[in-house]
Amino acid sequence: MFKLILLTTCAALLGLSYGEPTFALGIASVNGADEFSVAEDVTASSLSKQNYTVTHPSVLESAFRNRTSNLQVLVTGRVISVLSDDNDGSRHQRFILQMASAQTLLVAHNIDVAPRVSPLQVGDVLYVYGEYEWNSQGGVIHWTHHDPAGRHVGGWIERNGVTFR
Repeated sequence: MFKLILLTTCAALLGLSYGEPTFALGIASVNGADEFSVAEDVTASSLSKQNYTVTHPSVLESAFRNRTSNLQVLVTGRVISVLSDDNDGSRHQRFILQMASAQTLLVAHNIDVAPRVSPLQVGDVLYVYGEYEWNSQGGVIHWTHHDPAGRHVGGWIERNGVTFR
């Protein structure tokens, strides 16, 4: 509960209003070693030189337990299942990511806006920056791409030093 209050307080300090994604960056990992930088040679966006901190697993566990959505997160995990594309409406590449905490997340990566993560295989280790949405199976991360309209924070997926956004 304390961390949820802390996130809400941070959101208020950042000037975010209800309904906008809450940023969970800056929550340190248990061992402090989970810092990550987007490779600057992959994109020329303003995000390319910023440092990110992997969202602590307890934040996602709390979001799942409390049915919280609209949470901007950076997670890392191993692909445990590659699913078929969702071709209804905007096309999405889908796969299941398992984090070290054993929580699983569905990742829905819009391939009408961003390049497909290819090749993607079971066992690949990824960093995924996007928006967490609650569901009964652990949650979904979407907005893993840039926003062509510029209204939503851009997300990305990194695999083996290559960033897909």
